[in-house]
Amino acid sequence: MSISVVLITKNEAHNIAACLESVSWCDRAIIVDSGSTDGTQDLARALGAQVVETADWPGFGPQKNRALAHADTDWVLSIDADERVTPELREQIVAAMQSGSADAYRMPRLSRFCGRFIRHAGWYPDYVVRLFRRGKARFTDDLVHENLIVDGTTGSLSTPLLHYTYDDFSQVLRKVEQYSTLGARQSFARGKTATPASAVLHGTWAFVRTYLLRRGFLDGAQGLGVAMMNAHASYYKYIKLWHLQRTAGDAPAADPARRR
Repeated sequence: MSISVVLITKNEAHNIAACLESVSWCDRAIIVDSGSTDGTQDLARALGAQVVETADWPGFGPQKNRALAHADTDWVLSIDADERVTPELREQIVAAMQSGSADAYRMPRLSRFCGRFIRHAGWYPDYVVRLFRRGKARFTDDLVHENLIVDGTTGSLSTPLLHYTYDDFSQVLRKVEQYSTLGARQSFARGKTATPASAVLHGTWAFVRTYLLRRGFLDGAQGLGVAMMNAHASYYKYIKLWHLQRTAGDAPAADPARRR
């Protein structure tokens, strides 16, 4: 029973070694890299990974499908560079493949935020489908927040995948900028609309939901940080969507004389 681990990277030199070491038991490691400038590719190759370099960035979903297309093993494990497979999770993955009772498996994910693993705020157990038979699943084509579509049955594992999300708030700010921009573009492409007022309301609701309803306050200062991050990400997504609407509305009409 063979298995490939697939992941996408860009400037993950600080993560890639620990990530690949945690899945060194897999038969193959396949990485699709979108223009790293920090030596990620060389580090990955030195650890035995197959690295495919791409010049463009089609979004998270399409890029992960590119990595998936290179897998030729019985099973596929999809992870991110900031995630780690523990020995206990490995045992469950191997047992699941051997049993063959499902076509895909979801697993809980335990995420670390600025020095603390978060067990509330809607962050845990945060089940994600990551293990599947090759040919039985593919990622959606979403620019961000992609999902795995499974053609078959899905089982569950109980041991969490460890997720080392943010070491400090500078990383938080960069991710908020990146994901809010991609989210706004995706929403705009789907015909969604926003106003400054709706942006404020979305941001406020994200904070209340995370910190109070999902009990983020039980995770101390880091729980407050998660709530603030969610609030800012939601606000900026919708204010950027509003700006895209205005920009599109201000675009000059095409010259009729140039139409064919």
